[in-house]
Amino acid sequence: MTETQMSPEAVEAMRIQTLDLDGQLLRVGVRSGHDAGPPLLLFNGIGANLELVEPFVEALAGVTVIVFDVPGVGGSPAPLMPYRFSTLAVLADKLLTRLGYAGPVDVLGVSWGGALAQQFAHLYPRRCRKLILAATSPGVIMIPARLSVLSKLIGPRRYTDPAYLKQVGGEIYGGAYRHDAALLEAHSRHIQAPRGRGYLYQLLAASGWTSLPWLGALRQKTLVMHGNDDPIVPLTNAKILAARIRGATLHVVDDGHLFLITRAKEVAPVIQRFLAEANH
Repeated sequence: MTETQMSPEAVEAMRIQTLDLDGQLLRVGVRSGHDAGPPLLLFNGIGANLELVEPFVEALAGVTVIVFDVPGVGGSPAPLMPYRFSTLAVLADKLLTRLGYAGPVDVLGVSWGGALAQQFAHLYPRRCRKLILAATSPGVIMIPARLSVLSKLIGPRRYTDPAYLKQVGGEIYGGAYRHDAALLEAHSRHIQAPRGRGYLYQLLAASGWTSLPWLGALRQKTLVMHGNDDPIVPLTNAKILAARIRGATLHVVDDGHLFLITRAKEVAPVIQRFLAEANH
């Protein structure tokens, strides 16, 4: 087990460690909170290392948060073979057990991680108490982004080339990123480029995957959150999720794809209230 450091401010809030789970090394961050409720397991977006959600984690005061770099991203080395979302869901369950969390947890998935969150809730209905789906979709059967946006998402160039991110960031992320260059600069400073085949494996995990056949069977109390200016995942997809998941609530944010970061102080209280509500 090795320790890794982020910024001095983040070290006080989050403990970073690398764990070996049956031969797969995972870089994991745990921010302990004082709330009595279950911890929140956060599944990040494609190519995104855990530092990218640091502003949101800091805004979510009181809640214990667990986040990890998916294999091939950030500090987690890529496995030898590709994987599916079901594989990662099993890995996440093992991680929770290793960290000492044997009971139910709440789960939040962002974008690509929202698909993983749906898969985890489906495979582990007793393990997942509440579900939060942010800027995500039901998978390949979805309302797609415009071709001009999709073409910029196929490869990891936006993670490896800061100048390119500055050029296309507003178009692909929408919302505040359209007019605030400082956000793009801050975003690029926290990026660790996906390792080798890691980005490809994430794309392969999502290929052919859809939750539509079993969305209606999910019984977790669910909050669907989405930006009204999301070029990557159009808002209609959130409406589909909210309509298909029994009793789900839709919350629309006046921003783009990365509203958890740009509107962290505004959306964190919404999530905290949802987590604190009675689970029935």
